[in-house]
Amino acid sequence: MCLVLGFNEANCQENEEESEKEWQINPNLSFYFIPQDFFILPTILIDKQHLHLEARYNYEDRETFSLWTGYNFSGGKKLTYAITPMIGGVVGNSNGIAPGLRFELAYRRLTLSSESEFFIDLDETENNFYYNWSDLSYSILDWLWAGASVQRTRAYHSDLAVQYGLLIGAGHKQWELNTYLYNLGTVDTFIMVAVSATF
Repeated sequence: MCLVLGFNEANCQENEEESEKEWQINPNLSFYFIPQDFFILPTILIDKQHLHLEARYNYEDRETFSLWTGYNFSGGKKLTYAITPMIGGVVGNSNGIAPGLRFELAYRRLTLSSESEFFIDLDETENNFYYNWSDLSYSILDWLWAGASVQRTRAYHSDLAVQYGLLIGAGHKQWELNTYLYNLGTVDTFIMVAVSATF
């Protein structure tokens, strides 16, 4: 089952049978090149059939760690889907719990993927926050895709409540490289580069 954002349909089909029998591990490093700032957001996803496990750092907040568990649903033929409802615990600069949802819909060469959560702060209710990262991409070739992306996060600060941008990605075997250009034409323009793998 392919649950990595940006993972193209051809790679999903190649790994479908193996993922039903074995553990699938998806490490990811996202590098944020922000004006006068830089940080790295590492995540790791582990799946075995219906079981989903996930760990994130610098996602809900800087120097903050979250650990997740969820249940995978997948299916479809022409329109394929992978849906994972989750629950997570968050500790660090922000502390709380978070229900979340990860999903991917694919039709031919078009893919919509999204991960979202509602963070519930255990100390201050005014710090409750809705997070979302969604990509819509089109596979130009089996190994090359492009599209649009939106993010709503507190991991960095800008004048915009929602970060919007363009993406271009490429894949080879189990590796992927996605590059995002957010907030083009504003003072909050920045680049994010994500490197991921599937084992």
